[in-house]
Amino acid sequence: MGADAQREVGRAPGYSFLPPSNFLGLAPEDSAYETSRALILPIPYDATTSYKGGAKDGPRAILEASAQIELYDVELDAEPALEWGVHTLPALAPDLRSAEATIESIAAAVIDLPCREKLLCVLGGEHSISVGVARGLYSHFGEFVTVQLDAHADLRDEYHETPYSHACAARRILDLGGEVIQFGIRSLDRTEADFLKENPAKVTAHLASVMHRDRSYLTALIEKIKGKQVFLTIDLDAFDPSVIPATGTPEPGGLLWYDVLEIVQTVARESTVIAFDVVELAPIPGLHAPDFTAAKLVYKVLTAVLGKE
Repeated sequence: MGADAQREVGRAPGYSFLPPSNFLGLAPEDSAYETSRALILPIPYDATTSYKGGAKDGPRAILEASAQIELYDVELDAEPALEWGVHTLPALAPDLRSAEATIESIAAAVIDLPCREKLLCVLGGEHSISVGVARGLYSHFGEFVTVQLDAHADLRDEYHETPYSHACAARRILDLGGEVIQFGIRSLDRTEADFLKENPAKVTAHLASVMHRDRSYLTALIEKIKGKQVFLTIDLDAFDPSVIPATGTPEPGGLLWYDVLEIVQTVARESTVIAFDVVELAPIPGLHAPDFTAAKLVYKVLTAVLGKE
């Protein structure tokens, strides 16, 4: 083929490029960094998980599934994502020299983001990433309350010879000085149970078994967070495995969809949410419902937080 013919082929119409992996599949004009009120930061990290791996693939699965979500929110009678914009950042490459180095790199990245001007949503990855997020947020906001939805207390001081395991996430966040309020807990070891008993002013754990028969936990939550700054961290194993089975350590007897939404909406209404994360999705090949549910949850949290402004 001659040069002229090659140039003609290069100018021929009939092909297009797929859009980038923007959350919700938003068009460029609805996801520009400068004008978006929310930032999505994917962190595909999975190094300290102790049962089933795969959480490193969670952010990609959530972004892919999010393109199938309807933008219209029936409760708001609007398409809120188009009103406030969501920009998806490139995935953060973890520093794999050690678990501690990964946490430090995440904290540094969050410190460099405009967290006071834009709502940050982090997609994990295993739950240990929340420690790095919390450290970065502390540099922006000072002390805050952490609301944790989780099957596990994550209060071990060390696990598998590292204090930066996913099983230590809440304990390391407590090092920053703020209070932690947990929902959906149904798995912990003796040392964590003892820590809860010895530190009632630092951490409150609402057990899933009690939550199912006594809904006063919402009143208790309001008393703890009203008017305060909150970091919301959602480990997807807080859900019952009938809702989201695709997690590294699923536990029976978990929360259902509207249980979680009620907690999220209460937090958004009664406090100032400074950031949130959704972690521990370990995609199961051929089972896309958990990916979509996680993506839908991210959109519902964004809507709850930004919709009240």
